[in-house]
Amino acid sequence: MRPVTWLARLLPDLAPARDHPAYRRLLAGGQLSMLGGAMTSFAVMFQIWDLTRSSLAVGLLGLTFVPVLVVGLLGGAIADSVDRRRLGLVTSALLMAVSAAFAAQAYADLGQLWLLYALAMVQAVLQAIGAPARRTFTPRLVPPEQLTAAIALNTLSGRIAMLAGPALAGLIAASWGVRACYAIDTVSFLASLYATARLPAMRPVMSPAGSTAGQEAGRQPLPDGGRGRRSLGAAAEGLRFIGRQPLLVAAFLTDLDAMLLGMPVALFPALNAAHFGGSLRTLGLLNAAVGAGGLVSAVLSGPAARVARQGRGMLAGTMIWGAAIACFGLTASLPLALLMLAVAGAADTLTVTFRAAMVQTVTPDELRGRVSSVEYIIGTGGAPLGNVESGAVASLTTPVISTVAGGLGCLAIAALIGLMFPAFSQYRSRPAKQPG
Repeated sequence: MRPVTWLARLLPDLAPARDHPAYRRLLAGGQLSMLGGAMTSFAVMFQIWDLTRSSLAVGLLGLTFVPVLVVGLLGGAIADSVDRRRLGLVTSALLMAVSAAFAAQAYADLGQLWLLYALAMVQAVLQAIGAPARRTFTPRLVPPEQLTAAIALNTLSGRIAMLAGPALAGLIAASWGVRACYAIDTVSFLASLYATARLPAMRPVMSPAGSTAGQEAGRQPLPDGGRGRRSLGAAAEGLRFIGRQPLLVAAFLTDLDAMLLGMPVALFPALNAAHFGGSLRTLGLLNAAVGAGGLVSAVLSGPAARVARQGRGMLAGTMIWGAAIACFGLTASLPLALLMLAVAGAADTLTVTFRAAMVQTVTPDELRGRVSSVEYIIGTGGAPLGNVESGAVASLTTPVISTVAGGLGCLAIAALIGLMFPAFSQYRSRPAKQPG
């Protein structure tokens, strides 16, 4: 086998970004915005820790999940009833204003815990409204045969943000304070706003009978543009669709398992202080390690796009994640801790790619907003809830016990899901063709 061909099979397919300018702009704009968002997440977490020295106080950021649960479902219904491009523009502009408010309170040195929680709550609500619409863009911008490759590139972009965002935030916060992190995030929204503004109209379309998700040809706009469907009843229609799809149920439960039990980010400051010296730079490395492993996995994601048993891949990745997190909780060696977090991040990248591909495969466009809202609620809301869980357990026991128990519990629940949903582990997709 020629070296070039061998390497091409390992690396992600760049064809979607090369062939479709609108998708390329969206990918680049989203990359910059995600980097800024990672800096704000780091800054909020550290600011709360600095004010309280309490893992529980940091974990309480997870209570932003409460409004996200309802608003997120409505956000999906809205995304399936309006021009998704316009919805993305409005929510991004408002999120930019929230980041500016974070920066203002930091520059004013207000030091108000309630204000940080309030801004985080508003930010979470706006993200829950806008994210379902944004998740529907990719299937409309690339042809079906390039959808999995585009999803892999989206995942790679997210992993770059996970790696570079916290690492840069740690360095920037140590040099100029957390205020600079907030300011950079505010400016980063300009790229995303530009990319979204250049998109064509993105009204939902109805699938013809017998069509499969991802095949846009022959689709027609929803009657009346989908007006009158912006309600909890419309959201319930999406939930009923998910309930009829064991594949989606199992995929979302697996994701929730990893986020709820195996995501102890709220404990990083305490574990950093107890085991690794407590410096800002070390805390940045801990946060970045998950992204580093995820980035390596995403860069070498070519074979993952050709995996047929994606459900089994999700289960395996979640078990590896749980085991690695448990090992991280047990070690006081910084190199080993970073390695375990990197292994966890690599496994998580595979599960994210497999889940996204399965969701897009079985979901028609007229329901993508609502199904994407559930995916967003679990993926984004599950992690904050996991922080509440890990922070609460740590306050009753120790951060080490909380981390280890969560990782082992994550592994056990993933095995149970595999037994309860045999169709999930037996599911076969159509793997992508090998390049060259």
